[in-house]
Amino acid sequence: MRMSTRVAAIDCGTNSVRLLIADVAGDSLRDVERLMEIVRLGEDVDRTGRLAPQALRRTFAAMRRYRELIDHHAAEETRVVATSATRDAANRQEFVEGVREIFGVDPEVVSGREEAELSFTGATRGLAGLSPEAGARPPYLVLDIGGGSTEFVVGDDRVEGAISVDVGSVRLTERYVRNDPPTVAELESAVADIEAALDRVAESVPVQKARTLVGLAGSVTTLAGMALDLPTYDSDKIHHSRISAGQVHEVTRRLLSMTHGDRLAVPVMHPGRADVIGAGALILDRVLRRFAFSQVIVSEHDILDGIAWSVAR
Repeated sequence: MRMSTRVAAIDCGTNSVRLLIADVAGDSLRDVERLMEIVRLGEDVDRTGRLAPQALRRTFAAMRRYRELIDHHAAEETRVVATSATRDAANRQEFVEGVREIFGVDPEVVSGREEAELSFTGATRGLAGLSPEAGARPPYLVLDIGGGSTEFVVGDDRVEGAISVDVGSVRLTERYVRNDPPTVAELESAVADIEAALDRVAESVPVQKARTLVGLAGSVTTLAGMALDLPTYDSDKIHHSRISAGQVHEVTRRLLSMTHGDRLAVPVMHPGRADVIGAGALILDRVLRRFAFSQVIVSEHDILDGIAWSVAR
């Protein structure tokens, strides 16, 4: 009988903090709990360079709830990974000490490169079972659109190149968007920032080798739910769905023309994402245009799964 290991993985990003408790055995990972809370840890960090006191309070409150679940499910090992917002913050030691008090382990403020590799592992381990007709042909470009940064990873069974760039849904919104909906001038400024980042990607990562674009994280999955016209958010229908470039362009156009109230009324929209989803969609839109992909395969498995695999190893 094959023995499994129960692990807990926590991903603390700029916009959300997420928990995965999973049983890992060999090449199998089975969810026990998979949760997400939007805490906006990166609130104003792009402007101030510091984690705001209220953002830390929201994050620690969510983490205490997660600790109760970890204890309830008797996870054997826990790994806490923090990404863009904490990399940028002058007072990140306050975050480290708070996490240590809650979980008894230090958070790992990972580099952009390691963040990219964890996302790649989480996203691609399940793609081998998809048929080539489904469009899942390696090498892959894994695109992880976060709140503070976006990761680009190219690889087949291993990572060939990776880069993290400082454009994300929260960061772009806070930098450029002052109106609701955003003005043409605001969008042009955001696009210029994205395109400058894509210049760096093209110089650093062998994007031209990739045959399949795999999109991760809340901006992508929410956009997919809208493109599929789902009445409620449905992970099973969104996971490994194929969204055409035309659908992405159309949903992005719609989002950027909506008011905040309109976006809140979208059935698949998480309320905490409604103010930044337009910028996240715009990043995906520009990637498809720049690198001429005809579609994106959407994955619900991402850095959180990569963290769980790393703990099991």
